[in-house]
Amino acid sequence: MIISSHVGAGAFVGMAARKPGPALALGFLSHLVMDAMPHWGTGPGTEPEWLPIARRDGVAGLAEMALLTAVAPADRRVGVFAGMVGACLPDTDKVGRYFVGSSPWPARFDRFHEAIQNEARHRLPREVATAAALTVAGALTLRLLAARSH
Repeated sequence: MIISSHVGAGAFVGMAARKPGPALALGFLSHLVMDAMPHWGTGPGTEPEWLPIARRDGVAGLAEMALLTAVAPADRRVGVFAGMVGACLPDTDKVGRYFVGSSPWPARFDRFHEAIQNEARHRLPREVATAAALTVAGALTLRLLAARSH
């Protein structure tokens, strides 16, 4: 699943959890649940295929995190940010392997994370639409929450 989808879902987790600790943990769990759903992916050992998309998606995910953090009401901002961070953490295995040659996670977790993937190459357009919808819905929801808190 592209990271932008995880960021959007993590924002909703953070909105609900409010406190950073639970938001981080629940964001992490949301990542695993989403990875078990049908999504875009190319499988292990296919870096030349997914890396160009991952680079663009990484930049988009960072912009999405900045936007959703900025529009969050002050009383939920840290929770929203923690939910998004937690939702991204499981994919640091790919970042670790690419930049330093190893995952930061225990091998057992990496095997589990890989085993739950439900990936197919043809799902990228749906994945991008999902990420965009989660971003827009998250921003609108956070703006409404901010307006209500004033």
